[in-house]
Amino acid sequence: MEEAPFYRDTWVEVDLDAIYNNVTHIKEFIPSDVEIFAVVKANAYGHDYVPIAKTALEAGATRLAVAFLDEALVLRRAGITVPILVLGPSPPRDVNVAAENDVALTVFQKEWVDEAIKLWDGSSVMKFHINFDSGMGRIGIRERKELKEFLRSLEGAPFLELEGVYTHFATADEVETSYFDKQYNTFLEQLSWLKEFGVDPKFVHTANSAATLRFQGITFNAVRIGIAMYGLSPSVEIRPFLPFELEPALSLHTKVAHIKQVIKGDGISYNVTYRTKTEEWIATVAIGYADGWLRRLQGFEVLINGKRVPIVGRVTMDQFMIHLPCEVPLGTKVTLIGRQGDEYISATEVAEYSGTINYEIIATISFRVPRIFIRNGKVVEIINYLNNI
Repeated sequence: MEEAPFYRDTWVEVDLDAIYNNVTHIKEFIPSDVEIFAVVKANAYGHDYVPIAKTALEAGATRLAVAFLDEALVLRRAGITVPILVLGPSPPRDVNVAAENDVALTVFQKEWVDEAIKLWDGSSVMKFHINFDSGMGRIGIRERKELKEFLRSLEGAPFLELEGVYTHFATADEVETSYFDKQYNTFLEQLSWLKEFGVDPKFVHTANSAATLRFQGITFNAVRIGIAMYGLSPSVEIRPFLPFELEPALSLHTKVAHIKQVIKGDGISYNVTYRTKTEEWIATVAIGYADGWLRRLQGFEVLINGKRVPIVGRVTMDQFMIHLPCEVPLGTKVTLIGRQGDEYISATEVAEYSGTINYEIIATISFRVPRIFIRNGKVVEIINYLNNI
């Protein structure tokens, strides 16, 4: 690895070829007339907004989706001009900035429209998508009467241009499909209300990664691809049902910062939750829970010299300790997520040990950890967020 513009030996590597390949395989799998929203919210699930967005578009995605307007503006400032959809709720005051930057918002409340009418500066049209709550229970229109009142409010807002409608499945990543089927049928009924009111949106999209890869018949004319683009299965349960193997793009590494041999009975880390059982080699690495390596990963394993070794004692804010079978040189590479030799630790394995999901593991790797981007086996970019503060 070339000399990097960061000073702590802890970093993420992002394989852009994996992103490209995953999007390409998904594009080949879905009908040719279905567009792909590449979901790059939450710093592209911890991988970084701009390199992932550009790679996904290069691979065949035609649109991007984010969680809130600030994220969309990051992409616009980077010179990305393709359509962007904000999936989360936005305050009405966002209307003018969204319009000026050609960003579509999710809108589903009559009250939102009423307030936006007051705030609109008269300059640009703002595209929007209606979210229908078909059973997620989060945001969106649920009832026919609610939709009717919402559409009536739009009559006073000619600057709002309906571009699409969508829903989000709560259980597409579960093997059992009864609730999924119920949601799908509810959404079909909600679409019938639109037809009844004479509304024909350009885009209809329901499928997240899990639904796209499992249920080809419900793609409508666009899909939203998030976790699968990053090479991870939406859940452990449905991985056997995926139509092709995904390529994980992210790995997480650090190096041995300190090593010592301690006597039997020595305490390690806060609250002395681990005491050495004999003379032991204990190494310290410079990464902790402030970097996204969760405190509850005490007892989990990492890779060093192609072997698994345990984390001992509490994970602290900036460091943790590992038990080694023998002395190793300072600076020896330690892999937390990724491969060394024949051994591999996936984000999903980390998540299962932590009692969470792989989404959380990768999305919570913090801004303190630099990202190194690799294409065709070569480093093409290094981003250290701390250089921009």
